[in-house]
Amino acid sequence: MSLGQSIEIIPVNTIDVVNPRARNRRIFREITTSVAELGLKRPITVRRKETDNETRYDLVCGQGRLEAYQTLGQREIPAIVIEATSEDSAIMSLVENCARRQHRAIDLLHDIEGLKNRGYEYDEIARKTGLTVEYVKAVISLLENGEHRLLRAVEAGQVPVSIALLISQTEDTEVQSVLQQAYEQKLLRGQRLMAAKKLIEQRRRRGKGYKTGPRRMESASVSSNSLLRAYREDVDRKKVLIRKSNSTKSRLVFILEALRRLLAEADFVALLEAEKLDTLPKNLVVRLQGTT
Repeated sequence: MSLGQSIEIIPVNTIDVVNPRARNRRIFREITTSVAELGLKRPITVRRKETDNETRYDLVCGQGRLEAYQTLGQREIPAIVIEATSEDSAIMSLVENCARRQHRAIDLLHDIEGLKNRGYEYDEIARKTGLTVEYVKAVISLLENGEHRLLRAVEAGQVPVSIALLISQTEDTEVQSVLQQAYEQKLLRGQRLMAAKKLIEQRRRRGKGYKTGPRRMESASVSSNSLLRAYREDVDRKKVLIRKSNSTKSRLVFILEALRRLLAEADFVALLEAEKLDTLPKNLVVRLQGTT
């Protein structure tokens, strides 16, 4: 792929961000501070496109640097201007994402989906991005099925993409076997295993994706198993509450009996009066007097 290019100073307001990405605020502040104090270390990369009225540019690489310039009120920015097709630009953007030291997996996933939508086959995407065909197939499957919770877990490094794909393809009743398999293969252990269990429960209760507004309705028909499970969960919660209540009651009885014995000692009462500690809460006094 041979691309003509040159370095130019171009107006900021002529640049279009074709595939905008959410930025980490802390990292963005660091970029902005660096640009303000040291200047731009590396030009952004843009693709020239001719329109009817003016020359405009599609951003290929450097969204953070561009936004830092905009934040600082700069009107022009140094840019490497390339002559390339939109497909070539998309691939270049994806390659730069892959080269980041701390790239966001969700950006890579959406870029991969973009290549698939442009007609590229799985093996072509894998060859252009340096990823495996299995990985490409897995992430596209998750995206097509709206598995945003699983994708977020993959991005955070909580769940391997292979396990996320298995979960998406498994019925809720069989998910535990997937976790068991992942545990035995040492793919999920410790905190990652606990996070995966929490994720699966949230996915079961709230759905695959993150939605605003009213929560989605579960199945209109409620099975006897789901009712029994809900009943047992409620019983378990109440048992825990009862145990805590009994424990608190036992401690209170112990404290009251200890106070009765201490207050029966004249020397102890005299010491409390000398230190001006001879007052008690009304509810405690009532219980010490044996009144309920």
